Parts: sequence; C-alpha cells; structure tokens
Amino acid sequence: MITAIGNPVFDYIKTQKVKPNGRVLSGCSTNAALALAKIGVRTRIVGAVGDDFKERFIREISRLDIDYRIIPSKESGGFSLIYYDNFGNRTLDLLGRASNIHPVDPSWFNDSEAVLIGPILGELSFEDLKIIRQQYSGLFFCDPQGLIRNADAQGRIYHEKVEGIEEVLGLFDIVKPNELEGKILTGIDCRDNPYKAAEIIYSWGPRIVIVTLAELGSVIYDGNDFIDIPPYPIDLLDSTGAGDTYMAGFTFEFLKTGGHLRRAGCFASCTSSVMIENTGPDFSMTETMIRERQEKLLAMTDYKVAVACNK
Repeated sequence: MITAIGNPVFDYIKTQKVKPNGRVLSGCSTNAALALAKIGVRTRIVGAVGDDFKERFIREISRLDIDYRIIPSKESGGFSLIYYDNFGNRTLDLLGRASNIHPVDPSWFNDSEAVLIGPILGELSFEDLKIIRQQYSGLFFCDPQGLIRNADAQGRIYHEKVEGIEEVLGLFDIVKPNELEGKILTGIDCRDNPYKAAEIIYSWGPRIVIVTLAELGSVIYDGNDFIDIPPYPIDLLDSTGAGDTYMAGFTFEFLKTGGHLRRAGCFASCTSSVMIENTGPDFSMTETMIRERQEKLLAMTDYKVAVACNK
C-alpha cells in the first residue's frame, strides 16, 4: 500500500491543444495515486472533498479500486489553469478551496510502504506533517507545491517561502520541487544551476532531493552524486500532473529496486511522459509501457540537463 495525502481538485484546464469540457479530476496526491493504481499498486488517497463533487470523486477513483479517506468539506477544491505556451507556463486561479486535512489519523498510513505528501493549497499544517513523521517510519516523500502557495483576494495563486519550511522539508526522505518551487525555496534560478538549489535543500535534512525541469529533464542529488535524468520525448498535450506522476513513478521504482536512483529517475520521467501526452485521469498507462520507454532513457548514459551552468 502507498498512501497519498493531499486534497483532490476538480480543475478547469485549457492548453494550446485542449479545449475544456467541464472540470476534470486532478490534484497532486490524486494524480500520483491514479498513476500508481494504473501500474498495479495498492493505493489510498486521503483528502477533503465537498458534496458538490463527492459522488463523482468516488466513482472515478473506484474504477481503479483505489482506497480513500474523505475529509468532509463545504466545497471541493479546484483551479482554473490556462496554459499560454507549450512549456507549462500558465495562469492559476482558484475555483474552490476545500477543508484542511486535520486531525491526523494514523490508520491512514500505518499499513503503507510509502507516504506521499502532495498538498495543493496549504491543507496540511506543518504541525500535522511533524505528527505524521513521528508516527510513521517508512518512506516519506514530499512534493512541496502546496506548502508554498496561497491565493490572494481575487483568487490568483501566488508563491512564497514560508517560515519554518526548511525544518519541515528536513522531515522527509525525498523532496521534489519543480524549477519554480526550487527558486522560491532557495533563491536559485534552476535553469541556471539546479545543482546548487538541490544542495541547499539537501542541507535542510532530506536524504534525496529531486529538481524537475520540465522539457529539460530532472536532477537527483543524494548528498554525494548528482544524476541527470533525460525527459522522454513526446507530443505534449497537457502538462498538468507531470510532477505528480513523476513522484508516483519514482516511488514505485525506488521501492522496487531497493533505492537505485538512476533507474527510479528514468522510470519517473517516463511515467510523467505518459501523463502529459494525455489530459484528465482517463488514459491508458501500464508498467510495460513505461518500461519500454525507460530502457531508452537508461541508454542515454552521458545526458546532462541543458541548463546554463552546463553550457
């Protein structure tokens, strides 16, 4: 069992290639759980959902036999995501904000091989994350996106480095910011030097830091070595959920290989590639499909991410 904790959302998504037809199920923890379930992992989602989307949420995740723990909420969360280029740049506006996930219940995760923390908008307090760490000794993975963003009075999402984030990220075994989050956390432009950003975050206490760089790939750091992971080339349709499914794929292969970082990174990159050539939760993904792509990336032994410090 792998448990993903963070609120599901129902998003309005418009890209250069996708015109929306209503709102779609998404969210960091939700996308990770969906990807894991598609490749055959027993998975659980913990998050707040309102009555507005509760029946639909249960129906959609039940197709993949995903366990769930729903926190009651006045409304479900959701964003309007309008992508204005093919590189993941977008406007992000709030459509609804669900309740916080509180109090922590050990039954959510005490049977889990890994716990993935993927909040979308501050629904997990730092104190509750400390409680989970105190009560759980397995693999603890954090996508920090929802820990460092908030919404202004007009509903526009903004990012900020909040007091105490260094201590909290130090609780985790693995921390995976994208390039924007890496800059918010460290002040380093990750298109210039993701290695320096990874070193700074590593100094706060996690065992492994991963900085994802969209179409450039990703960088993994374990305190000794940097591993550059190539992207798998695809025809991008919708980059929503790319980092979420990277987290899922990395966790799966990391556990399966006993911690082989390059294999886990390549598997993660390929898992993400399947997600972003589709839109929404309803698409085909199998371990066999990902393995075929993974072999191509593993063969690229001399790959370096095309950031400024490597030119």
